[in-house]
Amino acid sequence: MHVQLISAADDVIAAAKLLLQLRPQFDMSGLVAQIHKQQASGYRLAAASKNGELVCVAGFVVSEKLAWGKHIYVDDLVSDEQYRSHGAGSLLINWLREYGKEIGCTQIHLDSGVQRFPAHRFYLREGFNIASHHFSTEIS
Repeated sequence: MHVQLISAADDVIAAAKLLLQLRPQFDMSGLVAQIHKQQASGYRLAAASKNGELVCVAGFVVSEKLAWGKHIYVDDLVSDEQYRSHGAGSLLINWLREYGKEIGCTQIHLDSGVQRFPAHRFYLREGFNIASHHFSTEIS
């Protein structure tokens, strides 16, 4: 397996197929359109592939905040259901760490839904800490 940044239209479509497993509220065309919209604002995709097939994808942004300095924020991370627990997620997290170092980031951040216990186990195993509660509200 290897990891690379992706941006070519065909690769974005392949990544979107995986991202639909995480974001089922989208249809394929809506998800691809949203990815392109976010890419215009700095959203990046990295993917792990095996034998030419994408098996894990991360959507992320590089940002800078007073609280965290320059960091990577992972918006989306999903391994194909049939490849979970085969090392692709760990490979992608390690790639994000190395990529972050190369571009001067000091941290990686992400949020995970409170109901996603297997994901929480994965993140804890990968060395992430539960550092805060994330609060949100609807704007009405």
